[in-house]
Amino acid sequence: MLTKLNLGCGLVKKEGYINCNISEEVKPDKVLDLEKKFPFKDNSFDEVEASHVFEHVKNFIPMMNEIRCVCRKGAKIFIRVPFYNSCEQATDPTHVRFFSPFSFKYFDRSSDLSQYSHEVSDKSLFKVRQVKINYGVGRSRFLNFLINPLINLNHSFYCKFLSGILPASEIFFELEVIK
Repeated sequence: MLTKLNLGCGLVKKEGYINCNISEEVKPDKVLDLEKKFPFKDNSFDEVEASHVFEHVKNFIPMMNEIRCVCRKGAKIFIRVPFYNSCEQATDPTHVRFFSPFSFKYFDRSSDLSQYSHEVSDKSLFKVRQVKINYGVGRSRFLNFLINPLINLNHSFYCKFLSGILPASEIFFELEVIK
């Protein structure tokens, strides 16, 4: 049986998941502060979802280590975060972190960006399996069929040359736990 964890669920409870949130007001299955040690046994989960919650976490690397600990080898992590220069990212005063399509390569020693991973062990923690930039969310998502193929052709080119003209809304990541 797959065990699944939904971090920062807010009002969106997912069936078949342990829905976690810092606020008791949203009535999560488990009250969980992502800035602290997770109250789960190691190697407990096969899947983790986190939608628009990581941008609120100050102590990001310890949280990623906790996620890895509570996940089994090969577990899938699905993450949605605001794109670093989106209007939504800059509007919310509770956002403390920005994400680019390359942010999670920090945790993958096979990546050319892992040379900066000075706060991570000498082993890969996660493998980046997929990165997809979404141009629009909400009312503007109808443009995704047209713009998403363009902005996902080459993430470096898009970030350096086009993101100021066509700023995306969010990034989707799929990671795999390495142990």
